[in-house]
Amino acid sequence: MPKAPAIDQQKLLDLQAVDTRLAQLAHRRATLPEQKELDALLAEQRTVGDTGVAARTVVGDVERLVAKAEADVQQVRDRVARNTKRLESGAGSAKDLQGLQHELESLARRQGVLEDDELEVMERLEQAQAAAAEVAAREAELAAAVEAVTARRDEALTAVADEERAALARRQAVAMGIDVPLVQLYEKVRARTGGVGAALLRARRCLGCMFELSSSDVSDLRSTAPEEVVLHEECGRILVRTDESGL
Repeated sequence: MPKAPAIDQQKLLDLQAVDTRLAQLAHRRATLPEQKELDALLAEQRTVGDTGVAARTVVGDVERLVAKAEADVQQVRDRVARNTKRLESGAGSAKDLQGLQHELESLARRQGVLEDDELEVMERLEQAQAAAAEVAAREAELAAAVEAVTARRDEALTAVADEERAALARRQAVAMGIDVPLVQLYEKVRARTGGVGAALLRARRCLGCMFELSSSDVSDLRSTAPEEVVLHEECGRILVRTDESGL
């Protein structure tokens, strides 16, 4: 176990405080509420986008049906107009004129059916267009919301990054003032114990694991030189002794 001046061991608490803050910042970045909100919006945006594609496809399909219905009606109207003109001209035999009359009656019935069909598909088109417009409105709302939340998320990330840079600079400054072997030991312990490498001994209690030292442990520490680096047997962390330790 390396030896280090007591003041260097106490500096480990400053280093640990910085590392704890860095861990908090990393957790904050990973759990930003703005990111959670953005993820939910993006998921809805994808769903609504798929719905929008389907709605616009329906509009296109019905528009083609309307165009066909209009063409069918117009074709009958054109034929009615031609036959009516021929009938009014009186040209042709009586049989021919009678045939035209019968055909006009048949065309009139056909025209009525086609116009009913045309009206039906036009109503379907209005409904499809209304549904597509509703989806488009929601798509626009979501796009605006995504833009706004993305801006807030980016602002939060920037704030975290700024604080991380300051903390890293502070960490470097603190670490440079501590004996290298002690820092190396601290890093090994921190990696082994889940991020906490050094803990203050306050009133005979390790603040790393909150375990209170036994009378024999206290007696041993009293006889241990201040420059001796001590690992707590319970949690394995470097036990930093100060005037608050109660020894």
